[in-house]
Amino acid sequence: MNAGETTEPLRAGRNELPLPSQSPRQRVRVQVLQELHGLAALRPEWEALLAKSGGAVFSSWEWLFTWQRRMGAARIPWVMVARTSEGELAGLLPLVWRGERALGRKVRILSFMGDCDVGSDYLDCLALPGHEEAVASAFFRTLVERQPAWDVLDLKDLRAESSTLERLLQSFPRPQYVRIFSGRYTCPFETLSPAEPFDLFLRRTGRRDNYLRRLKWLEKQPGFRIEKTEEPAKLPRVMGEFFRLHSLRWEGDGGSQGIRGAQTEAFHRDAAELLSERGRIRFYTLWVGEKAVASVYGMIHRNTFIYYQAGYDPAWRSKSVGLVLVGETFKDALLEGLTEYDFLRGTESYKSDWTTQTRETVQLRILKAGGPGEWLERAENWGKIGRDTVKRLLPNQLTERIRRLRRRLA
Repeated sequence: MNAGETTEPLRAGRNELPLPSQSPRQRVRVQVLQELHGLAALRPEWEALLAKSGGAVFSSWEWLFTWQRRMGAARIPWVMVARTSEGELAGLLPLVWRGERALGRKVRILSFMGDCDVGSDYLDCLALPGHEEAVASAFFRTLVERQPAWDVLDLKDLRAESSTLERLLQSFPRPQYVRIFSGRYTCPFETLSPAEPFDLFLRRTGRRDNYLRRLKWLEKQPGFRIEKTEEPAKLPRVMGEFFRLHSLRWEGDGGSQGIRGAQTEAFHRDAAELLSERGRIRFYTLWVGEKAVASVYGMIHRNTFIYYQAGYDPAWRSKSVGLVLVGETFKDALLEGLTEYDFLRGTESYKSDWTTQTRETVQLRILKAGGPGEWLERAENWGKIGRDTVKRLLPNQLTERIRRLRRRLA
């Protein structure tokens, strides 16, 4: 936020927002929390709501509170909390507020907490079953009433099938508002049948023969083993190996875009420790002797194994250590009785070898017609046109060098 900009319009308050169609049981009141201590106190209720609502692990308190504390210094929490008349937590919409300059104009933006730097897929509003309509209506009505405090509502990485999208479009109609809808990422996943033996599952993939051949070779190497780590006390060592291997994997490509620098590593150390307290973390490390040569950073959420990130030693690339370790995570997911394996964003070829299904994430940007938000949209469009023009004019080799340099600088 620029010096001199005020956050006065963001002062929190409460609104009682029963809609005509609501029963007394469904009436909710809305409060906006902007202080970390208020968010810290919400952990038990947030966790209970997440379990009931069906929200993603990236909407968990452990993930988002840690993101705000470690990564969100330039953003002000704007977490919308809905409670029933009995005081039960009925819904959450975790947002953050920031001010930017676009073509010399001040633009105030509300976006999802956790929507940048850490790859949070499937962000969304959380609501108790049976209260979804009441909670969403109350939240979006509050946003309309407080519209002088923001210019752009910029929501990224919702599932394309999220009911929140339709409710947003109803709450912010044309022509008063401009609604800009765009695709974000394709997320490969596979449905698992716990009754299916791993070897039968392998036959359905494109990697069975190579996986078995590489595994057989590795098993002959002195000190070969694959370790699974879940306990908080054991995380520091395996996370250190993961960060080393992840960095090695991307070193030749200008550095990782997924985990960039000490600040992001600190976020993951804190978030993983908190999530491991809930039994949600799985680190897989492939060792040969005393050397770790591949690592997978995974999570368990409900009945899904989530492949978040990985790393390997490029010196072992020809031995397919990454392939073998991914196979181990599938094998373990089947043994645990999980029913889905999610690779999250990205359509890398190795993911399609293991999966047959995909889902999409999207972005919905809403701004007041004729307001400052239109300047942000123009600035971004002009910037994209400029980048595309440069790419067309420069040789591909030079463009790739510039891309790698930008990664290293980032």
